[in-house]
Amino acid sequence: MPTVEELYRNYGILADATEQVGQHKDAYQVILDGVKGGTKEKRLAAQFIPKFFKHFPELADSAINAQLDLCEDEDVSIRRQAIKELPQFATGENLPRVADILTQLLQTDDSAEFNLVNNALLSIFKMDAKGTLGGLFSQILQGEDIVRERAIKFLSTKLKTLPDEVLTKEVEELILTESKKVLEDVTGEEFVLFMKILSGLKSLQTVSGRQQLVELVAEQADLEQTFNPSDPDCVDRLLQCTRQAVPLFSKNVHSTRFVTYFCEQVLPNLSSLTTPVEGLDIQLEVLKLLAEMSSFCGDMEKLETNLRKLFDKLLEYMPLPPEEAENGENAGNEEPKLQFSYVECLLYSFHQLGRKLPDFLTAKLNAEKLKDFKIRLQYFARGLQVYIRQLRLALQGKTGEALKTEEQKRANEDTTSGSPPKKPPTGPKRDARQIYNPPSGKYSSNLGNFNYEQRGAFRGSRGGRGWGARGNRSRGRLY
Repeated sequence: MPTVEELYRNYGILADATEQVGQHKDAYQVILDGVKGGTKEKRLAAQFIPKFFKHFPELADSAINAQLDLCEDEDVSIRRQAIKELPQFATGENLPRVADILTQLLQTDDSAEFNLVNNALLSIFKMDAKGTLGGLFSQILQGEDIVRERAIKFLSTKLKTLPDEVLTKEVEELILTESKKVLEDVTGEEFVLFMKILSGLKSLQTVSGRQQLVELVAEQADLEQTFNPSDPDCVDRLLQCTRQAVPLFSKNVHSTRFVTYFCEQVLPNLSSLTTPVEGLDIQLEVLKLLAEMSSFCGDMEKLETNLRKLFDKLLEYMPLPPEEAENGENAGNEEPKLQFSYVECLLYSFHQLGRKLPDFLTAKLNAEKLKDFKIRLQYFARGLQVYIRQLRLALQGKTGEALKTEEQKRANEDTTSGSPPKKPPTGPKRDARQIYNPPSGKYSSNLGNFNYEQRGAFRGSRGGRGWGARGNRSRGRLY
């Protein structure tokens, strides 16, 4: 076990040897043995080993292993020094191994160490992007859960910071290829992160690239399978996938597969959907997504059939005027409930698809259907006017601050009582604080508000392992 003096003496031998440094193998071995010493010896070894590493290829494995021992030392200052120097070992065929090691070190709970590991990974990324990706994806596919999680987050946050000369077309192709392997078995949160990674790649910003991404999402959504409305995981998967697909659609990248699936599989089961998150209006979220996608729907095989399903669902939320009794009052005890948000979404979707079949309501065979629809529309419009008048009355004399105070008070009452937040009334007599924003432009809602907890695995369930599991991956230290 060498002393501090012996380490300095052998360091001097190597430093003075200049071009003949490779002839002093014994001196370098003494420095390697420094990792077995005390704190001072280890600190010196952590600095000296990487400095002369490239001159002794025959001792490469011993040198890397010695540095790894220092990366796992109990002394935090030794660990940090050893981690900081790891990029110097990333030469030639050693680089993927160093990348693999650094990826495993992402599991550290020490913030300073974590930052050092991130910086080291970025450093070797700029040396050899493909080799670094090999180490990262190796751990994503086979590593511990915490390592997998942090490696994915590293890619999702750091890739976009790399210059174009690092993220070449070949490198982006490798990212896509490896990501497809990972997407065979991912959790909901991981899927969202990988879509963020892939959608940020320049090579996938083209029409064909965006089409590839849509196909990836469609595969995750499992659009070939029968939809199960009573399974919250099935509902959750479809909504998460659709939300990732919506930004990708355009006049050149069509949403036809998704719109068709929603019309054929989801709309008929709308009332029986099981919400994956308590308090979420799952029916409204489905209708919002359908409305967003309908603008980019291409040619649909069963257009008339699906348009009829959409129209029938719209009629469910557009009631006929109540029958009047002999005295001129409503015969029923309850006035019909008007679901403004539901109708907005359905009406917009119906309009977008209906343009492809303009005689759907105007054909002679549909005369009665059109007459009935006009009556419903007129009654709905009257209800809307009543609602607007009552809303204006309720808002008279109230400032914005006063409304905020009342809303906060109600939210606090809901929280302290343990009861879920009250849903806004569905009829015209709505509370002033629960304003429905009427349409503005093509569609007046922001899908970004739909941000509930990401749930279990997507593709994992296909092997019968259950949606919340990713399967069995190898564990333990790989380096």
